Amino acid sequence: MSTPPFVDAALDKAVTIPSATIHAHVEKMRLRNPGAEPQRIVRLLEKEYLNVVAATGGAVGAAAAAPSVGTGVAMALTASDVATFFGASSAFALAVASVHGIDVQDAERRKALLMATILGEPGIVVVEDAAGLTTTRVARTLLTRMPLGTVKRVNARLARQLVKKQTFKQGSLAVGRLLPFGIGLAIGVVGGRALGRTVVEGARAAFGPAPETFPQTVEVFPRGLPPVAHA
Repeated sequence: MSTPPFVDAALDKAVTIPSATIHAHVEKMRLRNPGAEPQRIVRLLEKEYLNVVAATGGAVGAAAAAPSVGTGVAMALTASDVATFFGASSAFALAVASVHGIDVQDAERRKALLMATILGEPGIVVVEDAAGLTTTRVARTLLTRMPLGTVKRVNARLARQLVKKQTFKQGSLAVGRLLPFGIGLAIGVVGGRALGRTVVEGARAAFGPAPETFPQTVEVFPRGLPPVAHA
């Protein structure tokens, strides 16, 4: 089962966020919360992310349910919401990676992280099974040490799972958003937050507890080049 073209495009775009943007956002959050430990910063990132996906889901739900919007346009709006959801989820997962001291540049590794966290804990199980991992810190192994060939195999399995599970979830929300105005808005907000909570749980399972202190950043370049540590 192949992923729909618009899903492939959304995934490809979601993993292009510049690392500098991610690190700057984490640094800004640290400046707004002086003295906050890494675990506190991760919790703030989770709260921020859930608010974003709930607000986006509500906005699209309201637009899709408006009397003047036809069904075709409403479905297009929902496809746009999928892209926005992927983008927000990618930014969140990479920000959590930043707190853990990981800066990954490779698109395939980023895509694996994104799909695994979108799927939640079942996505982490897919990574563990496909790569033969037994560690509880799946994300660090995936992003810094796993051979790129293995990452690509993991991505193939994650993509199949994504089509099976997330297409159904997003499709169910799409139907809900076509309900009369007001009801569609509520389903958009609640549904967006529910999808977001799965991602938050996936990130927690992938990264494990946040470090006690902010570590050095380990930068991982494309094409399997060795990691480089930065103070």
